[in-house]
Amino acid sequence: MDASRAILPRRASGFTLIELVVGMIVLGIALVMLTSMLFPQADRAAETLHRVRSAELAHSLLNEIWGKRYDQNSNPNGGVPACGAAARPDLGLPAGLPCTDQANFGPGGLDRNAYRDVDDYHGLTQASKMLNSDRTYAQEYINYQLSVSVTYPGSDKNSKLVAINVTTPSGEVITYNALRSNY
Repeated sequence: MDASRAILPRRASGFTLIELVVGMIVLGIALVMLTSMLFPQADRAAETLHRVRSAELAHSLLNEIWGKRYDQNSNPNGGVPACGAAARPDLGLPAGLPCTDQANFGPGGLDRNAYRDVDDYHGLTQASKMLNSDRTYAQEYINYQLSVSVTYPGSDKNSKLVAINVTTPSGEVITYNALRSNY
């Protein structure tokens, strides 16, 4: 018999203990990476969705508010004299009516569809009806909280600060501000 053709005993096939331990370590590292990096992304995606819906809600309200006149004592068609404006005898313009006092901000018993000026929105919440609808904001934006406040930002009454606070279902409060000028 040729020695080069000698039949050697076949080694048993399978994994050694060292190969199994190394495999478990690699698998453990992969699982740790997945749980710490990939899986939390699902939570972040939900937060992003809540922020987008919050922005949609605030944007729709701001668009509506922006289309209203500055004050109930302002000319509905704009122009002069604006409320609180001084008389301009050189131009033949009378003084404007006084602007609404901040203590009187709010709808003043008006139906939601009858809001006519910026300060009527003061105190609007998620329980309020949506414009031209029988549904409330709470019914359309489930688990979202909403509050609108309108204030004079300083001592003069030439601008109003509209602050819309939207609380997302995850509890994050996002504030949207707009400054409306008296013109």
